[in-house]
Amino acid sequence: MDLFEKCKGFYSDPAVAQKYGYPLNPRTAQAMGIFPYFIPIEHPEGTEVYIHGKKYIMIGSNNYVGLTNHPKVKEAAIEAIKKYGTSCTGSRFLNGTLDLHLELEEKLAKYVGMEAALVFSTGFQVNLGSIPAIMDREDIIVTDKEVHASIIDGVRMAKVQKRIHTRYFKHNDMADFDKVMKGLPPEPAKLVIVDGVFSMGGDIAPLPEIVPICKKYGARLMVDDAHSIGVLGGGRGTGPHFGLQKDVDLVMGTFSKSLASVGGFIAGPKEAVHWIQMFSRPFIFSASLPPSNVATVLACLDVLEQEPERVVRVNQVGERMRNELRAMGYNIGETQTPIIPIIIGDMMKTMQAWKVFFEAGIYTNVALPPAVPPELSLLRTSYMATHTDEQIDKVIEIFKKVKDLVHIEP
Repeated sequence: MDLFEKCKGFYSDPAVAQKYGYPLNPRTAQAMGIFPYFIPIEHPEGTEVYIHGKKYIMIGSNNYVGLTNHPKVKEAAIEAIKKYGTSCTGSRFLNGTLDLHLELEEKLAKYVGMEAALVFSTGFQVNLGSIPAIMDREDIIVTDKEVHASIIDGVRMAKVQKRIHTRYFKHNDMADFDKVMKGLPPEPAKLVIVDGVFSMGGDIAPLPEIVPICKKYGARLMVDDAHSIGVLGGGRGTGPHFGLQKDVDLVMGTFSKSLASVGGFIAGPKEAVHWIQMFSRPFIFSASLPPSNVATVLACLDVLEQEPERVVRVNQVGERMRNELRAMGYNIGETQTPIIPIIIGDMMKTMQAWKVFFEAGIYTNVALPPAVPPELSLLRTSYMATHTDEQIDKVIEIFKKVKDLVHIEP
């Protein structure tokens, strides 16, 4: 069989699409008007966007504190390009380290309460590079079953490169977590990895229960705070949210959500961060983060410290939407944050539900397996500090209006 045969079949044979996890092939879904991906947005991202000349309220963005269009943030990016140009054209090891990178790493470490931080060119790259680098042969990784894909791939890479062992516990199930940890041999080094805020469900890792179990079995704890920065702990993450930042060993964060840029970082003890700097292949062999992106993140951190009301506001909006949607009978799972899933269940019904909201003037995201567990397909809605009360009123009105058109599974 030719290598590309499956690629052709993906567009022409429904059986091929279903084999690879799609209920319909993209062309059929597009013809039905229910293909929810790669939609070109014509207006700069904010609380409202334009698509094909029509205005939509955006509730499908990770721009939690609304900084992508903040004047200070945009000006910082422009000034960085004027001073440094558009790229470093090399890796951090060689010609790609600017004074801006070092300034950002120092500021990030302080912001999340760690000794040191290391900036990567993408958030996905942080987990793909840090996890294999810090683990050694025969070490053990334990993760929640619903961690982000970047953690899953980082763990897979560690298994391939170093033959580390892996275990998984049921999502946020502390009895199962303790059971898994109890069954591990005492000698190998252990790393427990969880999302601070789970990106699809919007629920929070219960660190007050996780930390004692980690200490009980001598494990280090890594928290992926991609969706926690700007949202929890006054914007500083899950550890500060629970008053447990000193009990978290490694913090991962991204710039593509609240920090209005692209890239990411790992933060922790200076020796561990330096080790990752010297042994992380994705870090070593990738071009460094462009100066405009670095300057953007520095400006965002300044704004978050100067305007703490943004973090308060996004949580107020999230709380209001959770209360309203539950009252209407929508299945929103166990969310505790401004990430609010509308759980539909069936993949086809979920895409059809997306179309209902889209035609009503609301932009949401569709999450299908493998981004979510099988039979838990959902619409992922998320809210911003910059959403006005009038916009939220309109969103609630639309949710009420289309309720009978959206099929909710028990």
